[in-house]
Amino acid sequence: MKYLVTGVAGFIGNFVAERLCQLGHEVIGIDNLNNYYDVNLKKTRLNRISHLEQFKFIEMDISDRKRVENLFCKEKFKRVIHLAAQAGVRYSIDNPMAYIDSNIVGMTTILEGCRNNKIEHLVYASSSSVYGMNEKMPFSEDDVVDHPISLYAATKKSNELMAYSYSHLYDLATTGLRFFTVYGPWGRPDMAPFLFCDAILNDREIEVFNNGIMKRDFTYIDDIVEGIIRIQDVIPTRDTFDLHNTLPKNNTPYRLYNIGNSKPIELMKFIEAIEIASGKEAKKKFLPMQAGDVPATFADTSKLQQAIGFTPKTTIQNGINAFVNWYKDYYGTSIK
Repeated sequence: MKYLVTGVAGFIGNFVAERLCQLGHEVIGIDNLNNYYDVNLKKTRLNRISHLEQFKFIEMDISDRKRVENLFCKEKFKRVIHLAAQAGVRYSIDNPMAYIDSNIVGMTTILEGCRNNKIEHLVYASSSSVYGMNEKMPFSEDDVVDHPISLYAATKKSNELMAYSYSHLYDLATTGLRFFTVYGPWGRPDMAPFLFCDAILNDREIEVFNNGIMKRDFTYIDDIVEGIIRIQDVIPTRDTFDLHNTLPKNNTPYRLYNIGNSKPIELMKFIEAIEIASGKEAKKKFLPMQAGDVPATFADTSKLQQAIGFTPKTTIQNGINAFVNWYKDYYGTSIK
């Protein structure tokens, strides 16, 4: 089967493309290789999978309407896994237009490509950020998420609404995945696991926000990939829609799932896991909550488990051990 994977030089996209190729599928991966974080890391991720016969990389911006349109027409994809996006809650506060271009315009070009080329199934990335300051735990797909506290979260909620309208109007099967704090080897340098590990190994202070009174539903990359690979085979249809399965409640080939570990970890426990893995104690600088951040995330994944029969299995210590070992191997004792 032929797939388009967007954001293929990104953390999750890279592993998904690799797994699809290992399963015998043909994968065209696109990415604009922007400089939001270390471009060399993105290129090295691509080098990991460039030897795979079934894989082809094309440098492309998803907001380029004409190029995306031509790509769909030429390649005749069967399915699309759309993971490209401008990521980061805090970056969206200072650089809002980057999120409109990538997350809104880019999502539209992908939806149009799928609509006009009879794509069998579009799986796309949403985010746990859409839950905002929701105090009800765990977060459920049935919760109202109308009050995003960052533009990043607003664009991800918008993506869900856009996908729903395309599913309703054009009978396009879409599945959105609300990712919960993905970490592991080859992870993003702007996320807490990387920032903490880098600082601890290089004897610098780590910034601990909200004085450490935070919880995150950290989810290991292998578990995320397994969930994506399984769910892309579960294609929504109008005639099998379960009114009690997920919002919104009508007969549309649209699904929305949380994908997380469903076992929130206290921030201080997470830091302790990195200390154990690295063999060094962290120097901590306690700070107040940052704008756009939330005190806790916790995924109710019962609907995803029902759909694919899979529950994440990686413990936080095993996952952090793998990440720290990768970091040491890739960067040595310092990062430039």
